[in-house]
Amino acid sequence: MAQKRLSAVIGLLALALSACAPLPSPVVVGPAPAAEQPAAAQTGQAPGLWGVYEDFFVNAKYIDLTHAFEPVQPVWPGFGNAVFKPAVAGQAIEGYVEVGQEFTYAQHGFVATAYELPTDQYGTQLDPPAHWDEYGATISDIPATYAIRPLVVINIADKVAQDEGYHMQVQDVLDWEAKYGRVPAGSVVMVRSDWYKRWGDVKRFNQKPFPGVSLDALKFLHLERNILFHGHEPLDTDTTPTLEGEYWLMHNHFAQAEGVANLDQVPEAGALIIIGFAKPKGGTGGYARYIAVAPPDWPYGASIAEVPGAPLPKQLYPLRRDANGVLRPTP
Repeated sequence: MAQKRLSAVIGLLALALSACAPLPSPVVVGPAPAAEQPAAAQTGQAPGLWGVYEDFFVNAKYIDLTHAFEPVQPVWPGFGNAVFKPAVAGQAIEGYVEVGQEFTYAQHGFVATAYELPTDQYGTQLDPPAHWDEYGATISDIPATYAIRPLVVINIADKVAQDEGYHMQVQDVLDWEAKYGRVPAGSVVMVRSDWYKRWGDVKRFNQKPFPGVSLDALKFLHLERNILFHGHEPLDTDTTPTLEGEYWLMHNHFAQAEGVANLDQVPEAGALIIIGFAKPKGGTGGYARYIAVAPPDWPYGASIAEVPGAPLPKQLYPLRRDANGVLRPTP
């Protein structure tokens, strides 16, 4: 059923795109006569892709697959942790603020936070090839076409529960295909291990053994199934001495996602994924936001109809900085 819904959405997208026409020239200011109005206005249909949004996306379920990053969290051992602190004035504004003065709600009407980020490989991320390859695409080279794709979730959590160092094999992909059909070309394949549940155990999270993805499975997904990229919950692709999987991906110009969360709340087939990330020029990593979009009858997540997002909810208590500089509601 989920795959049929996804096929229907893709069909609606194609139909809506085919209905889009360029603006007439010259552009006339004011309403056109009824006979000259676009067909959508005459029939009451939403123009372009708006109908797809209303028909599917408003009631779909949205699941966040992203850890919020903060000063105390797992990070690759070679990097340090971030520092959060109040932003201060870099130059004086007469009668308002002095150089080095902290901005406050009481005195300035707003606050801002300064971040010392020791690496762009931090938290939930999107790795571009430039992370390992001096000829690779940087994060600012990633095309806009990454924005929305079919989402495949391959579940190895039961095997990881028996062997924490289990790495996904080609057979796991074939088992998924036996249930749901061929992995769609251009899709994003997320590997569910439930390792994300250990995110709060900062010391243990990166220690071996931890789950990964075998090189053979990566080659199969990219060369035989032509996926866009894969993602996993740990902060490394595998536990081999040379990180052979990540080396192969980066040097063959494929991206990957790391530090992904909440894959146990997403359907294994039939969902979409929305992909966003910071875009520093020439960046070698991307602080990413991944959102799964599941069918309306999926039990997890929230819909736009349920959580419209405007206005946003008010905090129960005033925001105050904790010992690590993070703003939190504080009684």
